[in-house]
Amino acid sequence: MTRGAVYVAIAAAIGNMLQGWDNATIAGAVLYLKKEFHLETQPTIEGLIVAMSLIGATVITTFSGSVSDAIGRRPMLIVSSFFYFISGLVMFWSPNVYVLLVARLLDGFGIGLAVTLVPLYISETAPSDIRGLLNTLPQFTGSIGMCLAYTMVFFMSLKSDASWRTMLGVLSLPSIVYFLLAVFFLPESPRWLVSKGKMDEARIVLQALRGKEDVSGEMALLVEGLEVGGETSVEEYVINADNELSDDHVEEKDQIKLYSAEEGQSWVAKPVRGQSSLVAASRHGSMAAHMMDPMVTLFGSVHEKQNENGSMRSMIFPNFGSMFHGEQQKPENWDVESNHDKGNLSGDESDDNNLKSPLLSRNSTGVDKDMIAPISKSSMLNARQPSETTNAMGIGGGWQLAYRKTEDGKKAGGLQRIYLHQEGGAESRRGSIAALPIAGDGDAVRASALVSRSVLCLDDATGQNPIQAGVIKAPPSTKQGSSWADLAEPGIKEALIVGVGIQILQQFSGINGVLYYTPQILEQAGVGLLLANMGIGSESASFLISGLTTFLMLPSIGVAMKLIDVAGRRALLLATLPVLLASLIVLVLSNIIDLGSILHAVISTISVVVYFCTFVMGYGPIPNTLCSEIFPTRVRGLCIAICALTFWIGDIIVTYTLPVLLTTIGLAGAFGIYAVVCTISWFFVYFKVPETKGMPLEVITEFFAMGAANKKSN
Repeated sequence: MTRGAVYVAIAAAIGNMLQGWDNATIAGAVLYLKKEFHLETQPTIEGLIVAMSLIGATVITTFSGSVSDAIGRRPMLIVSSFFYFISGLVMFWSPNVYVLLVARLLDGFGIGLAVTLVPLYISETAPSDIRGLLNTLPQFTGSIGMCLAYTMVFFMSLKSDASWRTMLGVLSLPSIVYFLLAVFFLPESPRWLVSKGKMDEARIVLQALRGKEDVSGEMALLVEGLEVGGETSVEEYVINADNELSDDHVEEKDQIKLYSAEEGQSWVAKPVRGQSSLVAASRHGSMAAHMMDPMVTLFGSVHEKQNENGSMRSMIFPNFGSMFHGEQQKPENWDVESNHDKGNLSGDESDDNNLKSPLLSRNSTGVDKDMIAPISKSSMLNARQPSETTNAMGIGGGWQLAYRKTEDGKKAGGLQRIYLHQEGGAESRRGSIAALPIAGDGDAVRASALVSRSVLCLDDATGQNPIQAGVIKAPPSTKQGSSWADLAEPGIKEALIVGVGIQILQQFSGINGVLYYTPQILEQAGVGLLLANMGIGSESASFLISGLTTFLMLPSIGVAMKLIDVAGRRALLLATLPVLLASLIVLVLSNIIDLGSILHAVISTISVVVYFCTFVMGYGPIPNTLCSEIFPTRVRGLCIAICALTFWIGDIIVTYTLPVLLTTIGLAGAFGIYAVVCTISWFFVYFKVPETKGMPLEVITEFFAMGAANKKSN
């Protein structure tokens, strides 16, 4: 069960709800505070009050990523909630405009941390199968916050003594809830814990998030994700059961043995000569496909093969691939002995030596330091009986993790990690890899493999399965941390191009312009006149209209949450961007051609509603989702901060250039520019943005590193 991950994502997304709440309340409060502070003749100060939160968000984003990489994600979310709370109190108290500006700056600090780190936190805690759905929650909660705040401001505006201090100060109340959840409910990101060598803590968190005791497969994956970018090859194997259990049997020529970290599990794989079908599939297609970034086609080939085989779930190994599986039955006859007295394990949880075999131990009780000893032949036989349920090293999305020991297996680089993925072919059993071959089973399965150097290093490896018997040392990355020099790695540079590019294009796609124009459009449509006849003033009417607009977004976001892990991120963007473009073109034409006031209002209203609903289905949530998925663990915070900084700078530029555009080239000209940007966005997504649905974060970053290396070599 994954309820733990869902609850954690909902709690974290409250930070984005507070952002939406603030955006709505300041829009209402500014109409009243400028009267009290006599700002009618000081538009600069008025604009600065609104923009101060943007400035604060931009400032704190510049270092939020590197700090979160150093001290953790959870502490930064706690700080975010604290800034929200303090800013609400100060805004409620503000005796003058200068104190209010300081309060707005603090509010921006909270917003900047939430917008930057909540998608990152959700991605690092969510199962790959529903990561997209959970990462759409910030968009959903943000819209809920705006809708609730506009509703509050609307009812307050109906009173003659409406208080802007109350409108802004109410922010402190939900921020208390956010603070309590961040302190007492939200765990630290397990990926961050692993990156710091805190293996026991990471295991406890994963067990709670996944709702099962055995998380050894995902723990191994998290360790492997600490170092990405080495030489990676794509191979193809036909995998059979390891029927020979003795140490001295002679393997056939060209056969290799694959190990999992699970007790009693090993397999024999025979490399397939020629090009892997995974690579071959990425090199076929139309002329347009050949113009794509090779990395995009490589990602695409994975999802094409998933569709051909009819499932994204694990089919190479039994009972895995979906994080929805419950706790698996364990073989009863394992020989377990404690190695703690032998000095193999450190008693200090913060010591880097915690990166040892407990991560591979079946005895996953959090701080229990018992290791699995070499296993007897009878134990392995019992573990392989078909009646027993085994739990292999599945890591989600149809991917599996296995290991191959090289001749220098006790030295750094002596292990190879192998990410396995289902292939079609005659050897596949009944068209899909339904179960891992077991002893006595003559069937074989076929899989593509990403083969690279493992970060694990084994000491004192004995017994048949060296992964299970060895002591795993901490990789160097747990001591080094992130640095700006890491951004020069080819895979990270490619990911930054995708992340920064899509953030820039999103900001210039017209969302701020349409938001600015919506009240005017709905006023022309007669909504304002209708509300006036009901006794609602123009100011109150604008709040109600804005609240209804944000309310219309919620069903569309729900559709995005349903589709993002099914259709995929890339597919949603390619499908929704043409609709955005068409909506903008209609708005441009309706402002050029004289259609009459009624027809103009009707067409403009429909276009705006379509634009909003389509935007929140694709271009709203997906850029942040992608940016939280495509960077390696050790620099994920730093890289996401760069993308978020791009977002905020773009937001400021668009917000302050819109009035200039309206006065120089008019509404039609401004929307024409946004239409051009949407066109560019579609081509950028088509040629540069890969599909990441369902893939483990570590496999995604491995693909980026491999794709960048291949481009460089070609």
